[in-house]
Amino acid sequence: MHNKINLLFLFLYAHRGRNLGIFFISTLLVTLLSSVLFISSSIQQELLKTADSQADFTVQRFVAGKVLNTPESWIDEFLSFEGVSNVQGRVYGMHYYEPKETYFMIVGVDMYEKQIVDTLEILLHDIDTQKFLRRKSMLIGAGVKEFFDEYQYNEYYIFRPPDRSKEKVFIYASLPKESSLMSNDMIIMENSVARKILGVEEGFVSDIILEVKNEAEIQRIKEKLIRSHFNMRIIEKDEIKRFYSNLFHYKGGLFLSLFLITLFSFLILLYQRYSTITKIESKEIALLRMLGWRVKEIIYLKLAENFLLFSASYMLGVIFAYLFVFVFDAPLLKNIFLGFSNLHNEVTFTLFIDRESLGLLFIIFTLPFLLAIIIPLYKLSITEISKVIR
Repeated sequence: MHNKINLLFLFLYAHRGRNLGIFFISTLLVTLLSSVLFISSSIQQELLKTADSQADFTVQRFVAGKVLNTPESWIDEFLSFEGVSNVQGRVYGMHYYEPKETYFMIVGVDMYEKQIVDTLEILLHDIDTQKFLRRKSMLIGAGVKEFFDEYQYNEYYIFRPPDRSKEKVFIYASLPKESSLMSNDMIIMENSVARKILGVEEGFVSDIILEVKNEAEIQRIKEKLIRSHFNMRIIEKDEIKRFYSNLFHYKGGLFLSLFLITLFSFLILLYQRYSTITKIESKEIALLRMLGWRVKEIIYLKLAENFLLFSASYMLGVIFAYLFVFVFDAPLLKNIFLGFSNLHNEVTFTLFIDRESLGLLFIIFTLPFLLAIIIPLYKLSITEISKVIR
């Protein structure tokens, strides 16, 4: 056994020129695909976690294919439904910065509500509610801060509401970069200020969210909502989660398809390479046959040689992908999932590793390579020794 291991490493060293080329390309392929898996899994987990914290239903007024502001009177109506535990109106919308064709997501919050304040204190440990409310103030995402810094909006920003008036809002603080996946282009301000800037009239809200006490009653509540108003669109929490999953499965699948095309091309080259085995390699196999090695033992040795090569390139590729995504935040590649539009996003990926996907990747990566070389090796191993020597 010890001699076979020595022989295995001897073959790896003797064919180092070929092996280094295969090792480099294999490592590059694994690094690329593992990076996509890491990015997709990390973003998807963050979004699904956010979706889990959402209300069971989001209700919007929907007329002639357009989303309109929703009457606040619906809130009391929905609260009267048996099984509904909480109903809230939300004020939010997009503010368009015309000179740069850029959008900001404005979110109105009630700074007198304890749950809101507690959530903000988790993000900003030193937030002073009274100071925030003393004048018109806002919290800005990392992307918004970068934009404001570039155009010298250091203390305040003047918004232009739909009536073309001017609304000066002071910058209180910026949200941490760790939350930039969701808050990068977000501006948080008090409800009354958000209403003014977005043009949401008193007595209306952007939409209404509902929470249900018992999950078994969700379908019944949904049917009751449908019957209550005809001009309504109902979005369930599960729909949001399915949308996120489908989005990243689509993007990940598209990239996987490109990877498989590249992998197949590499396998063809690999097969052609082994179909024309050099004279030295042929004589090595013939010499092993002369020493009494069986065909099965020779194939096992060669498979072990290449399995070791591919396993090493796989492990190194996964390590490179880990560093690329979770240490360097995947420059350029992350834009496949985040996009290039609107504000620049310096997102920090949360560590999440899908072990099942990595295991499947190992099988998809290693098995075809081994199958691509086993056929020419088997043909050579069963060839008469005299023909090989000549």
